Amino acid sequence: MSELFGTLPDGTPVHRWTLERDRVRVRILSYGGIVQSVQVPDRRGSERSSGAASGEPRSAEMVLGFPDLEGYLAHPEPFLGALIGRYANRIGGARFPLDGRACTLEPNDGPNSLHGGSRGFDKRVWDVEPVEHGVRLSRVGADGEEGFPGRLEVSATYTLGPGGALRIAYEAVTDAPTVVNMTSHSYWNLAGSGHTGGHELRISASRITPVDEELIPTGELRKVAGTRFDFRTPRKAGPGYDHNFVLDKGVTTAPEQVAELYDPASGRVLTVATTEPGLQLYTGDHLGAPFAPGDGIALETQHFPDSPNRPEFPSTVLRPGELYRSQTVYGFGTRD
Repeated sequence: MSELFGTLPDGTPVHRWTLERDRVRVRILSYGGIVQSVQVPDRRGSERSSGAASGEPRSAEMVLGFPDLEGYLAHPEPFLGALIGRYANRIGGARFPLDGRACTLEPNDGPNSLHGGSRGFDKRVWDVEPVEHGVRLSRVGADGEEGFPGRLEVSATYTLGPGGALRIAYEAVTDAPTVVNMTSHSYWNLAGSGHTGGHELRISASRITPVDEELIPTGELRKVAGTRFDFRTPRKAGPGYDHNFVLDKGVTTAPEQVAELYDPASGRVLTVATTEPGLQLYTGDHLGAPFAPGDGIALETQHFPDSPNRPEFPSTVLRPGELYRSQTVYGFGTRD
């Protein structure tokens, strides 16, 4: 189901698509590929709240978002729910070498490039077509868009599987060598509102990529054992995280489960499975009005930050004749 969600200042319409399956409801915007809403029942989902319509499950909003387009236009910095590209996370110095050529990007995070530039994928209107159990978003990024080389044909397909699991499948092809690293930037709050300090998190990662003062990786792969970055067994995250975790599984052809977030109050559980080698944990420390720091936790599946400048990291280079493919699955459940 689709509906008009708003109109950009230049008159371009923005539509919202609603997906529903097994009591999970997800809403996607054509602007920025934004996951605007994810509604999931709690552990009492089979009960009926007082005053609820007959047959209506007890659900809450699990991602941070705005009720109208104006909210996203007025507050672009948190990247709420957005589809991120051409390169998710940071590229140091807003430049990188590729086949002997120096590629210069637009710096939009101090001297660095963040999330594809000031007009990355998150600020573009995507073409949308329905597919079975979901929608496929697509667009063409011009050669030189935000400084990235190569004409990029890219798509992101959002589908709901059995149990309402949200799968995002990314694909891209290019006509010239380039770099690609895509993710979804949803902020999760399994309680539906308030601070996420009570959430418990597990990440299957024995190492992180430590960063300098500008949040650019130093190149080291540091073990998490005995540090505050050790989430191999579940514990509360707390504030102070904006770091890439090196997933133990590495790059895989099919999604493998790498993280779990649990809210003891509601009983809701979020699982994250991906083909990617990294996961950026951001505890929302700099969220601003109308939200507060810690109101959401971002779990961004990705290749490592600054990989184009780090040949020792898994490569993000895409060449003509190759197909970029990445998948992430967000599973929903409850626990007593």
